[in-house]
Order: sequence, then structure tokens, then C-alpha cells
Amino acid sequence: MTAQIQYADVEVGTELPAAAFPVTRATLVQYAGASGDFNPIHWNEKFAKEVGLPDVIAHGMFTMAEAIRVVTDWVGDPGAVVEYGVRFTKPVVVPNDGTGALIEVTAKVAAKLDDNRVRVDLTAMSAGKKVLGMSRAVVQLA
Repeated sequence: MTAQIQYADVEVGTELPAAAFPVTRATLVQYAGASGDFNPIHWNEKFAKEVGLPDVIAHGMFTMAEAIRVVTDWVGDPGAVVEYGVRFTKPVVVPNDGTGALIEVTAKVAAKLDDNRVRVDLTAMSAGKKVLGMSRAVVQLA
């Protein structure tokens, strides 16, 4: 695959299509199985509360992965992401209420770089709180 977005067609400030990703307890159990991260804070409400959390929380790497989907969907090629980093600022709290949580992600082109690359800054929110800080990706465009 190659990037579907042309470097010449992108300007600083270009907004990527926003997306919202639902997270349920079942999602967390599936992710735990796939990742091998069975920390009980991600599935055991009693344990999570005993260690001071408000409830079960989503895996940080899961949250990070959901957020970058906005970029990979936009560019059309996951391999076009050449750098990606975040700071975890708040957990995504996932109640056991049949609805769960929602991770809402927006992104925009923050800088045009050399070699047809752009820096994309992402904002990930859940329950009105910013859950990722300094969330940035460098993307190779066509």
C-alpha cells in the first residue's frame, strides 16, 4: 500500500476526518487476549477500585492504537506512519453499564516537513477529558 494523500494537496491546518471509537469491557478482554496484557485494572472492577482507580480503565496502548486510526484511515496506508508518540494524561474509564466509554479523536496537519512528510497532531478525548497529550505522528505522503 502507499499513501493516498498527496503532499501538494495538504496545508498546515488541514483537518482530518474525526472519529469516535466505542470501548466496552468486552473490547478490553479481547485486547488483553491479543496483547497478553492481563493486568486486572483492565477487567476487574473490584481490583481497579482497590488500587485507587474510579473503575476499570482501557489499556494505554489500546487507546493509543485507536487514536492513530484517524491518521491511517485518512492517509490510506498504515505503513505511511513513520513516527508516533503520545503521553498518557488521563485514563479511559470503562464502566460496566452496557455502553462503556467513547474515545473521540480529532487531528490536523501541524507542519509540512521535508521529503513529503507532515506532522499530524491528534487530540483524544473521553468523557470530556483529554486522555492523550503530545499526541503526534509523522506521516509519509505521496
